[in-house]
Amino acid sequence: MTVRTRFAPSPTGYLHIGGVRTALFNWLFARQHGGQFILRIDDTDAERNIDSALQPILDGLTWLGIDWDEGPGVGGPHAPYHQSQRAAGHKAAAATLLASGHAYRDFARPEELDEERKAAQAAGKPFLYSRRFAAFDDETARRFEAEGRQSVVRLKMPREGSLVIDDKVRGRVEFAWEREQDHVIQRADGSCLYHLASVVDDHDLAITHVIRAEEHLSNTPRQAFIALSLGYELPTYAHLPLVAEPGSRTKLSKRKLAQYLKNADFKQIMEHGQRIAERVGVTADADTFNPVIVDFYREVGYLPWAIDNYMALLGWSYDDKTEFFSRDELVRHFTLERINSSPASFDPKKLWAVQDHSMTALSTDEKLALMLPFLVKAKLVADPPPAAAVATVRKVIEASGDRLKVAGDILAYADFFLVEEPVLDEGAVKQRLAKPGAGDLLRAYARALETAEPFEPAALEAALKGVVEAAGVKVGDLVHAVRVAVTGKTVGPGLYDCLAILGREQSLARIARALPRCG
Repeated sequence: MTVRTRFAPSPTGYLHIGGVRTALFNWLFARQHGGQFILRIDDTDAERNIDSALQPILDGLTWLGIDWDEGPGVGGPHAPYHQSQRAAGHKAAAATLLASGHAYRDFARPEELDEERKAAQAAGKPFLYSRRFAAFDDETARRFEAEGRQSVVRLKMPREGSLVIDDKVRGRVEFAWEREQDHVIQRADGSCLYHLASVVDDHDLAITHVIRAEEHLSNTPRQAFIALSLGYELPTYAHLPLVAEPGSRTKLSKRKLAQYLKNADFKQIMEHGQRIAERVGVTADADTFNPVIVDFYREVGYLPWAIDNYMALLGWSYDDKTEFFSRDELVRHFTLERINSSPASFDPKKLWAVQDHSMTALSTDEKLALMLPFLVKAKLVADPPPAAAVATVRKVIEASGDRLKVAGDILAYADFFLVEEPVLDEGAVKQRLAKPGAGDLLRAYARALETAEPFEPAALEAALKGVVEAAGVKVGDLVHAVRVAVTGKTVGPGLYDCLAILGREQSLARIARALPRCG
């Protein structure tokens, strides 16, 4: 048997972290077994679909390296891959279920159903439709139609016995049929609902394994009933644990961003991202710029394989100690049997650690390729980047070392190298330059820089220590003042690296421009 898995997002919003985890697990399972991963767009809910939402979903998966063997943009032998374009097959399946007696036309009006529902509630019993407006033959249907009633198609669910499935995450799961409603599968206008459409499409696309979030577990009885009634072989089910809020067992939701920002680690990730977004002109609103949405991480400059690595750890583990994996290692080690059924709490601090580890492992050339686009987008570097600018950025990356946590961090570490005159942070000026004696120290260091040879970090550090010793002050008194004078900031690469990258002439010019602001 060829393993075929699928991810079937609805274009009703941006790609959620939980959706990424589901897509990744399906992709990993298919790749490990040499099978196919299918992307299907479940767009039957026309009222909720957002035309602009589909492309970010496709772009997000592509960025993460979750490629599909069949689906939009790729095609394949089971096309089309938009559920809305497969309506004819759904309607044919509904007709088959009606003909076989596994479904019926129901002419109940909403208020009549509500009456039964309230009666059951008053009696303290679960609601189970009486089927008193069901039409199991044409004569009954014509009688109801003569009363001006419209019909929907409902499943005729069993009222006794149970369904048992072997879930690859949860083990043996049993559902009592008597608890299942006669679910609607086709509306009065002839359009079919998701549960029927999904089962038919999974069968027609030859899906062997349905790996999905646990919120769909309750849908399994009606979907299995549809499949068995149509003569389909059931797929293998695996229901994944929830991706939960930080420190919680409640499902992570993009609508609760304000609540999550009370978590210090979550807030730090968000604020860090907002600073980068501001520099590149990205609108940082809660709908599109949100750490619960994958686009956030792409805009900020996280590494896609770091996101994949962390997502894999949300509910799955290889052993009790290994946390960092390459993509090839994830494919090699992934199994459904090692997925935990308990909710997996989203931990921003852990994600940050995985990102940091992944970034540290990159070469200078790899970092350069990732970071130059951010400088271009911020209009600090021309497009295409001139050779001189590329050489400068390379030096900044080398000097910054592990301070660069995401690709967008280069904006804060390289910007002052790429402008003629840096903007001096007023708070830094007040704290470091306006102190009494700061001007005299800067003048003395400027004189030392004029003759420092070679103009490299070791010689520049020795020159500064000489000035400090002669003046009888602390090293920090001069280091901080020089940093603000030449970079405009209080943080950045090592000071002596900054001076060496800027060169003698520009370093002296910047100190001279800062002197009027000194105490």
